[in-house]
Amino acid sequence: MEEKVTPIGNRKNEHIRINLEEDVRSGLTTGLERYRLIHEALPEISLADVDLGVFLFGKRLQAPVFISSMTGGTREGGLLNQRLAEAAQETGIAMGLGSQRAAIEHPELAETFSIARKAAPDAVLFANLGAVQLARGYGVDECRRAVEMIEADALILHLNPLQEALQPGGDTDFRGLAEAIAKVCAALDVPVIVKEVGWGISERTARLLAEAGVAAIDVAGAGGTSWSQVEMHRAPDAFTRSLAAAFADWGIPTAESIRNVRRAAPKVPVFASGGLRDGVEIAKTLALGATLGGMAGFFLKAAARSTEAVVESIRLVEAQIRVAMFAAGARTLEELRGRVVIGD
Repeated sequence: MEEKVTPIGNRKNEHIRINLEEDVRSGLTTGLERYRLIHEALPEISLADVDLGVFLFGKRLQAPVFISSMTGGTREGGLLNQRLAEAAQETGIAMGLGSQRAAIEHPELAETFSIARKAAPDAVLFANLGAVQLARGYGVDECRRAVEMIEADALILHLNPLQEALQPGGDTDFRGLAEAIAKVCAALDVPVIVKEVGWGISERTARLLAEAGVAAIDVAGAGGTSWSQVEMHRAPDAFTRSLAAAFADWGIPTAESIRNVRRAAPKVPVFASGGLRDGVEIAKTLALGATLGGMAGFFLKAAARSTEAVVESIRLVEAQIRVAMFAAGARTLEELRGRVVIGD
C-alpha cells in the first residue's frame, strides 16, 4: 500500500534527505577545540576501573550518551526510530524522538514513534514536541499524549525560533512560552527537558527555563547541523534561499552554551549536543559540567544502514569516552568534572 504522507511528513522526509546528502554544517565551530583534558601520565587507575554509568531520572544509563532527537512521522522515519531504539536498548543509553506533532494531529502516524518503545522496552526515551505549539493551542493534554504515545521517561520541548522564521509558513509567535512551559512542568508526571535545535542557549534563556522548573536543559549549541542551512536547501525561491544563507554562522557555540547554563542555572542538569563528533568531545562536555552528551547525524547515518551499524557507532563513542577518562586519571564521571579541563 502506498504511504499517505502529510505535509509535516513531507517536510520530515526532506529533512532526512538533506541531512544525509547535503552539507548543512554551521559556519561556527562548537568551541570545544579550545579545551583539552589534562593528560595524566601516571593516572593511578586501571582502564578496567573506569565507570561510564550515570543516573538520570531514577534510571541508570550505561554511558553518558544519548541519541539526539531526529525523526518520526513517516515510514522511513519509523524504520530509523526502530533501528535507533534497538541500539539504545542493546547499549543502555538514552534516546530522544523527533517532534511528535505529526502523530498528535494524525494519530495513524503514532506507530512511527511508538515503535521505539516496542524496540526498547527498558531504554530511557524522551518524547518531543515543539514548544511554540504551546502558543498555538497545545497544552498539557497534548504533552501528556506525546508522553503516553511512547511511554516516555521525560518530555522534550524544543525551541527553534530561527528555523521557524526561515521556514515557509513557520510559527513565529513565541510570546508567553516561558509561562506555558512552567505550566507543563507543574502538571506533567514526568520531567520536562527543554532543548534548542542547534543555535545554543544564552544565560538569559537558561535563567528563564530554570525559573519555569525544567528538569534539564539540552543546549544543542552551534557548531553542528545548521537548520538555517537545511531550510536553505528546502527554500522555494532565491529570496528565501538568500535569507536563510545569511544565518550560516548564527548561534552560541556548544562549549559556551554549557558554560552559560552552568552560570545561570547551576542546579539544572545540562545535556550537551550540537556538533559533537566523537567520545573525546563528549568527555570534554562532561568535564565542563554536562550530564550527558548527545549526537544526531553520526547515529542517523549509521541507522540508514542497520541497527548493527548504530550499535557499533555507540560502542566506539563509549570506548573513546572510557579511554579519555583513563588518560585523564578519572575513574568516574564525577572525578572528570571540573578538575580536568583547561582552556586557552
